[in-house]
Amino acid sequence: MQIGALVPLTRPGWVEAGQHLLAGLELAVREVNDAGGIVGRPLELVVRDTAADPKRAAAAVDELARLGVAALAGEYHSVVARAAAARADALGLPFLCSSAVLDALTEQPTEWVARLAPAQSRGWQIYADFLLGAGHSRIAVAAESSVYWAAGARILRDYLAPRGGTVIELDMRALTPAAVCDELVDNRATALLLLVGHPEPAVSIVKSVRRDRRLAEIMIGAPAGQPEFAEWATLLGDDGAAIPFLRYLPERLSPLGARVETALRERLAETPSFVAFEGYDTVAVLADVLRSHGAERKLTAESWPHVAVEGTRGQIRFSRTPGISVWQWAWTPIQVVDRDPAEPDRFRILHAG
Repeated sequence: MQIGALVPLTRPGWVEAGQHLLAGLELAVREVNDAGGIVGRPLELVVRDTAADPKRAAAAVDELARLGVAALAGEYHSVVARAAAARADALGLPFLCSSAVLDALTEQPTEWVARLAPAQSRGWQIYADFLLGAGHSRIAVAAESSVYWAAGARILRDYLAPRGGTVIELDMRALTPAAVCDELVDNRATALLLLVGHPEPAVSIVKSVRRDRRLAEIMIGAPAGQPEFAEWATLLGDDGAAIPFLRYLPERLSPLGARVETALRERLAETPSFVAFEGYDTVAVLADVLRSHGAERKLTAESWPHVAVEGTRGQIRFSRTPGISVWQWAWTPIQVVDRDPAEPDRFRILHAG
């Protein structure tokens, strides 16, 4: 029995995120097969690299549908997942999206798509609460052009404005990292949020701000999670610490989560990110559904509201959430964390939602 997996494994995709996602997917498949497979049949992952390209992802969905996969799993980039979800919906192919958070994952409500990651509106509102609690009301966002970044800026603006906050948008199509520093000074911003790609221009902006004496007191934040991965610490060293970001892990892992963390650490040769856990949980849910309902696609899609699976980060159940077009795991754990300046490989939990 086959599951199609969409994963960014080459640039301009976020390769490290893709590797963690794939490690989680593969570990769960191996465990399913070690336990006897799906009703005696082995589970097989058919992996396609999306390289953060929506057209490539849509073509991969077409190909995987023709190959006869029972369902689709994965994808990290929201804009790419949106293209994949639209195609899966059109073809009647169940898609359990692991990691993408964009609220409008499909244009219209669909029965075919479910999602494990929290909706962007929920996560980014929790991040906005953290900013207000930390005393920040003049917040600059260095933003690139994309549906995802635009949605993030809008969520922050809509949430902060009634609470006395101001969002100052800096268009990164027009500004150099050095010019960003001047804008921050001119606008008297106390926080700068990176709504930009990784590693560039995020890394260059951080270096530029950290070296500007006028901005010694400014907080840099990265709600999209760029500092979660080891590459961030490698590229930025001490400059990459104390940059709060969103992470989808509970304060304490369950016994299942702790066991999976150990196995993932061995597989990745580094600390697994929350994305690796999302990958594992995706296969855990799909395996449960396929065991219960078989490989018929329509039955899989009909089963989303009946899922109750113990995942690595809590019990997974899907529901219809207002404003969200897909079946949503509504209670994904959400934290705001940063890398500890005293020990950049250690994460500090600053706020939980």
